[in-house]
Order: sequence, then C-alpha cells, then structure tokens
Amino acid sequence: MTRAAEILIESLKAHGTDRLFCVPGESYLALLDALSAQSDIDVVACRHEGGAGFMALADAKMTGRPGVVAVSRGPGATNVSIAIHSAQQDAVPLVVLIGQVARGERGRSAFQEVDYGKTFADMAKAVWEVHDAARLNETLARAYHVAQTGTPGATVVALPEDMLSDAVEAAPALSLPLARSQPGLGDIDRVLELLNRARRPLLIAGGMLSPAQGRRALAQAAEAHHLPVVSAFKHQEIFDNASPLFAGYLGFKIPKPQVEAMAGADLVLAVGTRLGDVPTQGYSFPRAPQPDQPLIHVYPDPQAIGAVYRTDLGLACEPAAFLEALAGRNAEAGPERRAWAAELHDRAAGMARYAPQAYADGVDFGAVVLPLAARAPKNSIVVLDSGNFSSWVHRIWPWDGTQLCIGAVGGAMGLGVPGAVAACLRHPERTVLCFVGDGGALMTGNELATGMLYGAAPKIFVSNNRSYGTIRLHQERDYPRHVVATDLRNPDFAAWARAFGAEGLTLSRPEEAEAVVEQALACDRAVVVDVHSSLEAISAYTTLSKLRGDR
Repeated sequence: MTRAAEILIESLKAHGTDRLFCVPGESYLALLDALSAQSDIDVVACRHEGGAGFMALADAKMTGRPGVVAVSRGPGATNVSIAIHSAQQDAVPLVVLIGQVARGERGRSAFQEVDYGKTFADMAKAVWEVHDAARLNETLARAYHVAQTGTPGATVVALPEDMLSDAVEAAPALSLPLARSQPGLGDIDRVLELLNRARRPLLIAGGMLSPAQGRRALAQAAEAHHLPVVSAFKHQEIFDNASPLFAGYLGFKIPKPQVEAMAGADLVLAVGTRLGDVPTQGYSFPRAPQPDQPLIHVYPDPQAIGAVYRTDLGLACEPAAFLEALAGRNAEAGPERRAWAAELHDRAAGMARYAPQAYADGVDFGAVVLPLAARAPKNSIVVLDSGNFSSWVHRIWPWDGTQLCIGAVGGAMGLGVPGAVAACLRHPERTVLCFVGDGGALMTGNELATGMLYGAAPKIFVSNNRSYGTIRLHQERDYPRHVVATDLRNPDFAAWARAFGAEGLTLSRPEEAEAVVEQALACDRAVVVDVHSSLEAISAYTTLSKLRGDR
C-alpha cells in the first residue's frame, strides 16, 4: 500500500513535471511531506499565491508543458485565481492543485471551505475534487490532458487533506496521449484556391506558433507564398521583424493608420490565434461578425472557429502542421502581392524607428529600451508586465524570430517580476530582462524575495512615472484632465531592491541611460533599475498633451 500523496508525486513525474511552484498550506501537508522525500521535482516556495501562479504560467510558456502550482484552500485558492484567468486568456496549459477541507467537513461551511467547481467554473477548463484516493492517478491524467487539448487552459484538482494520507494500492502512473489533428490534402487545395485569387493576402500569426516548429513553419510558408505576416498581441517575437514580409503588430493602441493599411487585405489567414478583441482591434479587423474580406481560420479547437466570425474556411488542426503543408505547395506571387508586402513592411519598419525626446518630468522610456536592445545578449529572455511602458519594447526591440518573450495576453498586471524569476530558474545561463511599471512592481514585486532565495538574477527595469499609466491614458482620452485614482506615491525602488539583497540603481536623466544599462547588464546578481520615467510621454505613440488636444 502507498500513501495517496506519493501516488500524486509519481503522477506528476510521469507527466514530465520537474518544477512545482507553491505557497505552503496546512491543507496539503501530506503532499509537501511527499515532496520532501524526492529530488526529481524542484519545489519553489513563493511569497504569494498570485506570484506562484504567474511563475507556473511563465514556466509553461517556456517549456510548452503544463505549469504546476499548489496552493492551500480558501484564501490561497482565491489568490491564485489570477493565474487561472490568465491561463484561459493566454491559452496556456496550467494544472492547479488546491488543498481542500477534510471530506467529513465538506458542506458544513468549514474553515476556509470553498466549492471550487462553482468558483472556477468560468475560468478553468475543468475542476475535479478527489474523494477516492484510488481515482487520483486517473484524475491527474485527465487534468493534464484537458489542460493541453483544444484551447489550452487551466485545470483544477482539489485535494481533501485527509484523502492525501489514505493508503492505496500502488499502480503505474497513467498518462493520456494527446490527439493531434492534421490538415487534409483537400484542405490545402481549398486554401490555395483562395490564396491564388488574392492579390493582397495577410497572415495573422498567433501564439500557437510560438514553439520552434511553429516559427519555422511560419517563416517557410510566408516565404513560399510571399505572404505578409502580422503578429498577434504579445507574440511579436515569433517572426523576424526585419524580414521584408513582416507587416506589423496587432497590439493595444497601435496607430490607426497601421490598422487601416492592414485592413486593405483581400484575404485574411488567421493561424494559431482565436482572433480575440485585442489583435482584431475591438473586432474591427477582421470585422465581426461578417469580415470585409474572405477569412481562413486555422486553430486546433473547433469551438473557436466560427464562434465570433463568419469563416469562409475553418480548419481545426495544428497550426504548425497546416503551415508546413502550405509551405510544401509553392506558388509564384505576382507583382501586386509583392508591392503589397513591401508597402506593409515599409510602414512597419517606419514605426520601429524611434528617437527619444526630452521631457521636463522625467526620462523618455525609449531612451532606456534603445541601449538595452543594442547591448543585451541576442538570446536574452524578455519578460513584460502589463502597461504602457511595454509599448517601447514592442516598438523598438529587434525581434528576429528566435527570441523568447513572456507577457500576459490577458493584460493582467503582476506577471513581470514572478515571470522573470521563473525564467531565471528555467534558463540560468541566459540573461533575463524584466520590464515592469511602478504599479505592477508593487503588486507582485515581493517575488524578488523568492528570486533571491533561489539565486535568480533578473535585470528588472521599473518604469516609475508615478501613475497607473494605462488607465491614465484612457482617462485623458475620454475625460481630459479628470484625473482620479491613478496617481501613485512610490518608494525608492533602488533602495527597495537593496533591502532584498539585490543591486539597486537609479536612472533619472536620459544621459545616464547608456552607463546604467551597461552596469545592469554586467551585474552578476539580481538588479533593479528605478527609471524616473516621464508621465507626459505616456506611451511610445502619444503624449498626455496630445491626448488632451493641447498640441
């Protein structure tokens, strides 16, 4: 007979799990005890369940395998919900293990009791509560399988604390093979028929193409058919931005002329994206529910195809496999298509050029991103929290199709510091750069303590403009000068960093940028750079004065 907690450990290992993020809790002490007796799974103890969940989410983005996070009942479970929601929005596989009250206490409003099936019904793909330890293997296998199939997302397994101590017959860990759908020859023929009629086709590339196979297939298919490629929100790095076929980036608040130029397409191929509201610019391109041009939509989950848009051709198959098949059917592009691709690329290249300006209230954040882009190692991992400061990274960074960028498609603040710590733990041999705002830094920046505990050495650049900048932008656009609840009072982030044992640097004038960047990159431990950034320069595309109509 074997304790259920040990059965759980063997199941985790059978699914390739080598790291588990957690905040310890008394509701799963037996699991923690079982983890202490093994060395195959690295246990990372975090300072907050939201941070632990973000670390697991970032780890999944790097490995392609489900991230795993364990939390205690009640408050721990509700704290980790931000990661569950982000996994749904980002289409990232995540397995969440939650301690639960003992089986005899269920239904009695026991201490910290929560019905997780009700709580996470709208965010998780599935929720199980294991009352019979003999079903633990089967349940874990289903959790991993569901998290990775169709549209990836989070699954939740609630573990009553007394169940984890049950003695059960040991059995081999169960692992369920994943089904992969391939496009048929007839499907590619139909795509080619539409493609050959198009003079101005456009390929929207989504996050499902982020793995190496998807990136290669994307480049091959684009080259074979001379297809202009635009990347979906937070996935600009999957295609070489210097390629003559790179046509731009469909992110938040990009200039309207860019979107209008893309909307001149006479055929849209959306591959590896669900076509949510951000990449489609509020469902305006393609227009919902009836696009202005024929639409081919390729995504592994059939429920995502045709749910919002009328689709001329929908293929529920692996996006990389589709592009590989398409690349194998070479075709000659006419002069009009070549001119169309050149026009879009020229626009995109023009947007990438940026000259920092002088502002009285602080540093243009572009003055920091430019030297970092020039000096950081090519294989640096870039981690982006959510906020307007990221617009400079998207605009300036020389993405060549090989780099790794980790960001929250769902827009949740707080991924930055935890994600950077997770990246350092997964790739200690690489430079990890984190860009975060002053708002996000004080949401989950406490996970710098976790990084220090485990020897992580991220380079964290805090855009300290003393404001919730994204919300301030919307306020000034919709209600000029009506500033409410967006001003911030911040600590000295350099001193804050030193309190954790990290290096703390301050950048308050643009002429300091080159030297501070070099110092940060040369540092052999974690470093936080407090960038006193300009609030007037609210994003890489506009200023407060322009939003107000002052100039």
